[in-house]
Amino acid sequence: MKRLHRLSLASRLILATLLMLALTLPLAGLGLAQHFRTTATAAFDRQLEALLNVVIAGVAWDDVAQQLVQERDLGDPRFEQVYSGWYWQVSDGGERALTSRSLWDQRLPVREAPEVARHDVAGPRGTPLRVVERDIRLAPLESPLHVSVAVPREPLDQELARFARLVALSLAGLGLLVLAMLALQVRWGLAPLRRMQGNLAQVENGDAERLDTRLPAELARLAGAVNAVLARDRRLMEHARHAAGNLAHALKTPVSVLTTLADGIEEPRRSRIRDELARIDTAVRHHLARATAAGDVGLAPRIAVTETLAPILDGLGRLAGRRGVQLEHSLADGLRVRMAPQDLQELIGNLLDNALRWADGRVRFTGNAAGDGLWLCVEDDGPGMNEAQRQAAMGRGARLDEQRSGSGLGLAIVADLATLHGGRLALDASPLGGLSARVWLPARPLAEPPAAPG
Repeated sequence: MKRLHRLSLASRLILATLLMLALTLPLAGLGLAQHFRTTATAAFDRQLEALLNVVIAGVAWDDVAQQLVQERDLGDPRFEQVYSGWYWQVSDGGERALTSRSLWDQRLPVREAPEVARHDVAGPRGTPLRVVERDIRLAPLESPLHVSVAVPREPLDQELARFARLVALSLAGLGLLVLAMLALQVRWGLAPLRRMQGNLAQVENGDAERLDTRLPAELARLAGAVNAVLARDRRLMEHARHAAGNLAHALKTPVSVLTTLADGIEEPRRSRIRDELARIDTAVRHHLARATAAGDVGLAPRIAVTETLAPILDGLGRLAGRRGVQLEHSLADGLRVRMAPQDLQELIGNLLDNALRWADGRVRFTGNAAGDGLWLCVEDDGPGMNEAQRQAAMGRGARLDEQRSGSGLGLAIVADLATLHGGRLALDASPLGGLSARVWLPARPLAEPPAAPG
């Protein structure tokens, strides 16, 4: 049942038609075959009745010889050929009997038949016969005479079998033709849905901002409604971005003023106030980054990773040179991710900033495709984190900004950005000796993350 629920519309239509044909065509075939059997048998019996009437018309009583005689020739030599299957017989059920030469020394069964009767019997040598018979009165005999005409059933059976094969082949061909026509009809009828599905995939992948409304009336209204929802969501997200930015700017000036005023306060109160103001500033920047990233989730375009990160790598490369740290970067060709450019720059910028802060002399940044997404890895040769610290940093409820090795606000923002975009952050020991921070990001919506590379 679960598989049936997941069938596509085209599969459902074809399966329903296939079931209908599987039920109706055999019934139609049986009905046609039965009708033909009845009609053909009736026509066959009428021919036998004509022969029966000829035999009856030729039966007479010879008073001189005191026996039955046949005064007419049926005109068919098969009645003269021994055991040909074509027989006639006139009998009173006793000693008086008159038969065709073809019966030779055999006799057909005699049954009482006041009216014309038709039935099948096994004749001489086991040949299936079709018999038409009836009782007649012949003067001067007192007892009735039973007249029978029999012919082989084989021609009738062959005709019935031929018709049955013809019906089976015709209905099978009709079924295949109906299925083929239905497949063409389904393909043509569902083409707008496939086109709409392709549009949805483009919108999901960031290759388009709206659905094409050049569709049949039923789907055009749906596409228009979806476009309206997309436009409204973009307006709401843009409003949320502006609101978050305005809030950050509104708080920045009061925090700066309070920080300046705190310089006139004596210790230790001054340090405590400055620490609390720093925490406020950190929280504002943290949640502003989350709000900015959340705005594009679900509608972000696909961007080229190398081109997007080029300014970040160039600026941080100069910073690393001033600090005496070697920054290496190697990105695979053609890497693309579904993410806002500023979010990707924020994510990698925080990882590289942490690595440069704690590195002794070397930082390495690599990126490779993996399944339906990509891995971005930043490694350093600094002090790193032990296993307990890494597990605590990645555990539920842990605050990353309390971790050592530069895993403060930067890693918190990275973890939030990765989660908001359907990815994940993994911390491990680096072959360089320090911390390895690896981020997996999906290339398409709802992609499942692969296992972390070794």
